[in-house]
Amino acid sequence: MIAAPTSGAGKTTLAVGLMALLARNGYKVQPFKCGPDYIDTMFHGLVCGRPSVNLDLFMATCEHVRELYRHYSADADITVVEGMMGMYDGYERHKGSPAEIATTLGLPIVLVVDASHTGFSIAPLLYGFKHFCEKVNVIGIIYNKVGSEKHKRLLHEACEQVGLECFGFIPKRNEAVNGERYLGLDFSSKVDVSVLADMVEDNVDWRRLIKRCESVDMAIDDIEEHVGSEKILVARNAESFSFLYQEHIDILKSMGSVEYFDPEQNKEIPQDTTLLYLPGGYPEKHLDSLQSAERCRRSIREYAERGGRIIAECGGMMYLCESILSDDGEAEMCGVLPYKITAKKADRKLSLGYRRVVMDGKEWRGHEFHYTQFVEPKPHSAALVYDARGNIVDSPVIRQGNVMASYTHLYWGNEKNILFIW
Repeated sequence: MIAAPTSGAGKTTLAVGLMALLARNGYKVQPFKCGPDYIDTMFHGLVCGRPSVNLDLFMATCEHVRELYRHYSADADITVVEGMMGMYDGYERHKGSPAEIATTLGLPIVLVVDASHTGFSIAPLLYGFKHFCEKVNVIGIIYNKVGSEKHKRLLHEACEQVGLECFGFIPKRNEAVNGERYLGLDFSSKVDVSVLADMVEDNVDWRRLIKRCESVDMAIDDIEEHVGSEKILVARNAESFSFLYQEHIDILKSMGSVEYFDPEQNKEIPQDTTLLYLPGGYPEKHLDSLQSAERCRRSIREYAERGGRIIAECGGMMYLCESILSDDGEAEMCGVLPYKITAKKADRKLSLGYRRVVMDGKEWRGHEFHYTQFVEPKPHSAALVYDARGNIVDSPVIRQGNVMASYTHLYWGNEKNILFIW
């Protein structure tokens, strides 16, 4: 696992660079990402040539996370798991943190440390991360933003002082660091992954790192394959509808045939669709294209009116509403849901965190992250929604006919079949 003491230390850049370097050297690399992140996983898939899988101990059980890890890493030469936030940051203290995921899977941890404003004083911090939890196996450090040879010596001495290996020093440089958007890296810009791979190769003793990371001795369970008869249609677009868990796609494929469509293209959806999945993304950035694709919007509205089953999350829910307001005007959407969404800068408000959704005596778990809001009045919620600490959250879940929509991205992995909602 690649983790860090804090956010912004450079773990995504380092993790992606390491994945790219390993792939370049002929390794079959299976990437994973801690937490409900959609953007970092896009980078992982880009460089590894296989989908990155989310590991989350709030939305899934320990047993299910182990099952995911075994299943997706079965044919890989090596796995790289990217942490999230700080190594001990979870939904409640360290619960659900990268540290807990690492202990659940028996993974060794390499810490990426921002050394830009520290020298030998980093030693007690490293000592704390190594010894805070006896089950956590921190094996070494990669320093980022290192300034000079003298700086290197001080940092190396700090590792020696606390008994940790130093695997490398990334110098202060800008060309390998991509920009940020919202809470993650900006995937809309072109990423030269060869630069990241070169950065790791030139500054990290990656062969020693791999040798030091012992293989995880876990039995690989056979996963029974069963394909159903559903005709499933999934919206997919580089930005507008891009927030997808790979586990969800595999679940859908076990239920029947899965086809993708781009709502920005002016085409009607297939008449034989039995389940329509509209995942999240940034539809507010492509309002003109979505509004212009009138045939697509109309066919989705007619599908819903016929009783078609729809799951819409965050951006997908916004797309189902009457319209989306922006600083440039108002764009007409599908009109399935009789509500309006504002994406105006003046109305931006961050809603972020894990969610528990309780409805009809059942509980689902998920994650919410958005800046857009409903234009008042808000819809009535068909469910009680709580945060990770049990506080009620004002985030409505809409049940209208066979449509289920909300700002929350539900996780279905524990259920194996999304049709349990109905």
